[in-house]
Amino acid sequence: MKSSRTVTLYFVLIVICSSEATWSRPAEPIVHPLILREHELAGEELLRPKRAVAVGGPVVEEYTVDVEISFENVSFLESIRAHLNSLRFPVQGNGTDILSMAMTTVCTPTGNDLLCFCEKGYQWPEERCLPSLTCQEHDSALPGRYCNCLKGLPPQGPFCQLPETYITLKIKVRLNIGFQEDLKNTSSALYRSYKTDLERAFRAGYRTLPGFRSVTVTQFTMGSVIVDYIVEVASAPLPGSIHKANEQVVQNLNQTYKMDYNSFQGTPSNETKFTVTPEFIFEGDNVTLECESEFVSSNTSWFYGEKRSDIQNSDKFSIHTSIINNISLVTRLTIFNFTQHDAGLYGCNVTLDIFEYGTVRKLDVTPIRILAKEERKVVCDNNPISLNCCSENIANWSRIEWKQEGKINIEGTPETDLESSCSTYTLKADGTQCPSGSSGTTVIYTCEFVSVYGAKGSKNIAVTFTSVANLTITPDPISVSEGQSFSITCLSDVSSFDEVYWNTSAGIKIHPRFYTMRRYQDGAESVLTVKTSTREWNGTYHCIFRYKNSYSIATKDVTVHPLPLESDIMMDPLEASGLCTSSHQFKCCIEENNGEEYIVTFHVDSSSFPAEREVIGKQACYKYSLPGKLPPRCPKDVDVFCHFTNAANSSVRSPSMKLTLVPGKNVTCQDPIIGIGEPGKVIQKLCQFAGVSRSPGQTIGGTVTYKCVGSQWKEETRACISAPINGLLQLAKALIKSPSQDQKLPKYLRDLSVSTGKEEQDIRSSPGSLGAIISILDLLSTVPTQVNSEMMRDILATINVILDKSTLNSWEKLLQQQSNQSSQFLQSVERFSKALELGDSTPPFLFHPNVQMKSMVIKRGHAQIYQQKFVFTDSDLWGDVAIDECQLGSLQPHSSIVTVAFPTLKAILAQDGQRKTPSNSLVMTTTVSHNIVKPFRISMTFKNNHRLGGKPQCVFWNFSLANNTGGWDSSGCTVEDDGRDNRDRVSCKCNHLTSFSILMSPDSPDPGSLLKILLDIISYIGLGFSIVSLAACLVVEAMVWKSVTKNRTSYMRHICIVNIALCLLIADIWFIVAGAIHDGHYPLNETACVAATFFIHFFYLSVFFWMLTLGLMLFYRLIFILHDASKSTQKAIAFSLGYGCPLIISSITVGVTQPQEVYMRKNACWLNWEDTRALLAFAIPALIIVVVNVSITVVVITKILRPSVGDKPGKQEKSSLFQISKSIGVLTPLLGLTWGFGLATVIQGSNAVFHIIFTLLNAFQGLFILLFGCLWDQKVQEALLHKFSLSRWSSQHSKSTSLGSSTPVFSMSSPISRRFNNLFGKTGTYNVSTPETTSSSVENSSSAYSLLN
Repeated sequence: MKSSRTVTLYFVLIVICSSEATWSRPAEPIVHPLILREHELAGEELLRPKRAVAVGGPVVEEYTVDVEISFENVSFLESIRAHLNSLRFPVQGNGTDILSMAMTTVCTPTGNDLLCFCEKGYQWPEERCLPSLTCQEHDSALPGRYCNCLKGLPPQGPFCQLPETYITLKIKVRLNIGFQEDLKNTSSALYRSYKTDLERAFRAGYRTLPGFRSVTVTQFTMGSVIVDYIVEVASAPLPGSIHKANEQVVQNLNQTYKMDYNSFQGTPSNETKFTVTPEFIFEGDNVTLECESEFVSSNTSWFYGEKRSDIQNSDKFSIHTSIINNISLVTRLTIFNFTQHDAGLYGCNVTLDIFEYGTVRKLDVTPIRILAKEERKVVCDNNPISLNCCSENIANWSRIEWKQEGKINIEGTPETDLESSCSTYTLKADGTQCPSGSSGTTVIYTCEFVSVYGAKGSKNIAVTFTSVANLTITPDPISVSEGQSFSITCLSDVSSFDEVYWNTSAGIKIHPRFYTMRRYQDGAESVLTVKTSTREWNGTYHCIFRYKNSYSIATKDVTVHPLPLESDIMMDPLEASGLCTSSHQFKCCIEENNGEEYIVTFHVDSSSFPAEREVIGKQACYKYSLPGKLPPRCPKDVDVFCHFTNAANSSVRSPSMKLTLVPGKNVTCQDPIIGIGEPGKVIQKLCQFAGVSRSPGQTIGGTVTYKCVGSQWKEETRACISAPINGLLQLAKALIKSPSQDQKLPKYLRDLSVSTGKEEQDIRSSPGSLGAIISILDLLSTVPTQVNSEMMRDILATINVILDKSTLNSWEKLLQQQSNQSSQFLQSVERFSKALELGDSTPPFLFHPNVQMKSMVIKRGHAQIYQQKFVFTDSDLWGDVAIDECQLGSLQPHSSIVTVAFPTLKAILAQDGQRKTPSNSLVMTTTVSHNIVKPFRISMTFKNNHRLGGKPQCVFWNFSLANNTGGWDSSGCTVEDDGRDNRDRVSCKCNHLTSFSILMSPDSPDPGSLLKILLDIISYIGLGFSIVSLAACLVVEAMVWKSVTKNRTSYMRHICIVNIALCLLIADIWFIVAGAIHDGHYPLNETACVAATFFIHFFYLSVFFWMLTLGLMLFYRLIFILHDASKSTQKAIAFSLGYGCPLIISSITVGVTQPQEVYMRKNACWLNWEDTRALLAFAIPALIIVVVNVSITVVVITKILRPSVGDKPGKQEKSSLFQISKSIGVLTPLLGLTWGFGLATVIQGSNAVFHIIFTLLNAFQGLFILLFGCLWDQKVQEALLHKFSLSRWSSQHSKSTSLGSSTPVFSMSSPISRRFNNLFGKTGTYNVSTPETTSSSVENSSSAYSLLN
């Protein structure tokens, strides 16, 4: 039949032929073979049937035609498929329409067999599969039923067929007639009639659909009448065929049913198959959504989200729709690089006539999570290091790739297991791959997981490659003597390491305070520096650079030769007097150690002499005797010192010993040990050589001071240190220079507490021993190490001894000699408290009669309140301290809070020198081990043993006061009123941590005292008078303004008076507001208090600056005679000076101090004095203005009193001069004196008289302004009299009186009047132009007077 190389295709065509004739032949298949060759395809139409199936009917016949095509070129198969898919059906013909055309069967030769495959959607019927040979390896159908592939073409046909399945179309249509209840009853005649008629019409209309099988009415529902029916067809309808069928239905149905053609509605069904690839979506995947429908339609769409937004082709989305064998539609949506933003609802729609098919699927995306250690450090020592990378997600990974990026290229070996989703990258770096110059270089290795669908997830691993360090240490040999410094420099050629430290040859770590470390770009450097070497530094030292488990070590030997330190040389005498003719012995002693011998010489002036060595117990003493001879001059001062030289030729000299040679005639005191002296002579001797009792062989410390009184040496002071304590002091000095000081400290503190207990009797009587212990504690507290509970126990045991009441006498003597010892002691305790490390252990409560300590550890996540109470029964004192939860929350976890309380320390600490009575109260020191954020609030309560002793004050010990000797300070602390009866207690709040206590100040009046009540009464009554007076002044000025401001000078004077009164009035009002805020105890009105302080400051300053303006104008009018400024210029200067300067000063003050909350006082709405001295921003300008105004007054009076030639001033003229200067001379001193007394009240200890005077003057100053600045002005008086017009006679009388009283002074015949007129531009010989009226001598005189009066 067919060539072995021929491919045969079989098609099925459904053809509808329209004819008026009926088909006369029986309905049986007629087969006509039609074979088209390859060359015939282009020119011959496929119209001749091979198989026809007649469908009965009077008008339309439907045929199914099988077509066979054979060709030899296999590639032509895809062209045929593409051509079929491109056709649009129905294909209109001349009386014949092709409804569909589908490829059903493809037969291809394979070896000796011809394999015939069914296309998608088609199968071999069961009756062909059973007798024929099937292609087992190519067939996926179940055996015995349908099959997809046969070996050879069945001789009797048929070809591959559509499965015997039907498509159900659910449709609704409305009948525009009334609904009857019988339509609900399927047994009723009406129901059967409707059903029969409708099904007949439906069959007549839908039989034109391809593969039509049946139509069935299912139900009737209301609305007019809704008919539900289903149509079964063998294949999907073609586009437009449903509409045509519906038209036929309407035409074939009786018109009485009134079927609405526009009401046909297809019921949506899930006929659409929706698939998502991949099933689990990862970020970055290319996701394909596929909708497959049995309905072929060109109207397909995709949408996204709840709002069903249309999706169009773009860079993000790709939509492709295809029709398979003309029997099914597949539309695909591809979403590229799927992200979290793309997740959501996706759906497809396929619309065919009245049917709409589709489905919706929610897509979720899973981020790819890659697990890997992000940082690694690799030493280039050729050891393998593995970088591990795993995915948390179970995915179909296609590959795992490793990439690197960095300055150096070090490749590794990957090992990947896709099933476990893990990959390992093994590095093996050696020194050649990362030389020292590139040590510390970081290379980024990236493991990237790639899925089959394009998703990518990666993780960066930063690998820092470090070369094995090559160390270079100081090459020169190091040989030093005790007391000298040395340093060792250790250089590394790499800069990356985990730790650098120094060790001794015994493996003891050197304390970090002795060495430094510095990194460079291509290396590092560590320098061990010892400023004062001791014999303990003799040995071998190791410089160690550690990186992980790799160590680079360099060693250096240090030789330390014995040599006494200058402070260890004991001299005798320290200073002495001797006869010029007598010999004098000097000696220098040191501790004997291992028989070391030194070359010792004594130097006297410019000469040196060898010394004799003598060993006394544990001391080696070197002596020299200065021979007696009569010097060229006597008396004479001689300086002697001893010089020690060791085997390394290093040397040290002792301090000078001073010898005063005297003739002997005035010598009255003689002693073989102390020496000779003249009356009043004072000398010091070391206790070791002063005959102080001691056990043989022991070395005691300290000095004794003697004074020659009469003929006897009297002991002035003794500060000797007992041998055990002196030994501990020397060990403490050595310990802080030791390389292992932190390791030695615990044992030393234990020995100190034991020795202090044994030497308690000596401490009570010897200020020297007491001072030595304080020095020891000060030295040890500087050791930078943590203090544990046992160490703190030993420290407090020592403190308990030296703070006993029996030692107070020694403390008093000690502070007379060294005033800063108490402050030094307290600072040592604070340093130890801060260094206390409690860890997870239970905080210890340490109790002693003279000191107690309590503490707490801040724990993470635990709400805590710090509250501790201390009770000292023997001292009848108690106190407590509290820190709230909010403050503790700002501390770092594991911080330690420590409070130490002292009942006797208050009596020891120096007073602040401001007449404050020392109260018998606790001193409580609270510290935190880590840095705190300020302000840090703390509350304390102290027992008050001075209930009648004055006003309590909360203070802390400020170490920086009194040239760093310390003193009590109240900054940041306030006394709190807790609302209870607090006569027996004082509550304090402070905003910082340190050592706190309370003081009693007798100067401040108590709230209920008579003085306080008196001051309040004076203030409020006086301010009331002042405000009324100032208001009256302003009213008077307003009434007489036009009368008294007719010339420029008078105008400017009254401008100044009005502004002075206005500013003072506003200031007084704000003063009352501030008092109300303070007296009302309104804690929330801090803003109002700030505002009151600002405005009081501003307006009081304005008063002074307007007074300055008034004074300067007087100076200007009387001195600069030939110069005259315009009124506008004078006003501009006056207002700039009167308001501009105060505004600048007050604004700067509040801007600088308020951010730190130190603008106001804590107990009043006024400028701060104790913390910032902000009050000086008012006091200094005010006092300067007072001084300037007084100076101007003196200058003006002097100027006016200076007589001219021919002038003869009389008594009446002098009286007038004083009348001229009364405005400035009275008003300014009043204001100045007021605030002068106010400054006096700031000084603590000021007498109550100053408080009363200040209150009186400040309260009544408004009244003074009304009297002296306003009503005393004669022009004001005249204007008022004229204003009220008491009578014409009184007015005329007033004017004549005024003129009469003025004429002798200001008439042109008066020499003083002529001089005064000259000042304002009117004389007998020349005239200086002025804008004022100058028509008479009286007016001119009034112009001058208006300025001053």
